Amino acid sequence: MSLVTLLPFIVLIGAMFLMTRSAKKKQQQALDMRNQMQPGSGVRTIGGMYATVKEVNEDTVLLDAAPGVELVFAKNSIGAVLSDDEYNRIVHGIEHDLKNDADIVPDDASSLTESDDSAAGAPDDKPVDLGKKDQADEPADEPVAAEAKTDEEPKKTDGDTETK
Repeated sequence: MSLVTLLPFIVLIGAMFLMTRSAKKKQQQALDMRNQMQPGSGVRTIGGMYATVKEVNEDTVLLDAAPGVELVFAKNSIGAVLSDDEYNRIVHGIEHDLKNDADIVPDDASSLTESDDSAAGAPDDKPVDLGKKDQADEPADEPVAAEAKTDEEPKKTDGDTETK
């Protein structure tokens, strides 16, 4: 056999080797991730449900989905183990900012309310133009022109057309 006939087989075997190697690596990463689960950590199942791990057994995991709701899942059904910050952000909507842990509280309440001077300086008497016109503002000739304009446009039908 010549090298030209063996080359496609060699390339095919090399591709199969690379695919199985990457699949084994992904399986090992998933196994490590599932083994790092411990009670109290937040998880996402492969079905997209977020819960907190309550108990870890050999093949199953007891999840606390809501107060009083405990579910038993297979370990293989855990899609991701989430960090505490990520779990709180997704489930509770809590954004944890590491740069600014302290709340900013003003020294006095006057900075929280609008002062009387700035409120008196803003005239609220002027009407706001939203670009809409009232029916009473339009001249009587315009509805007739609008009807003539609609007659010129082709009308839609129920789908009955003569062209096929």
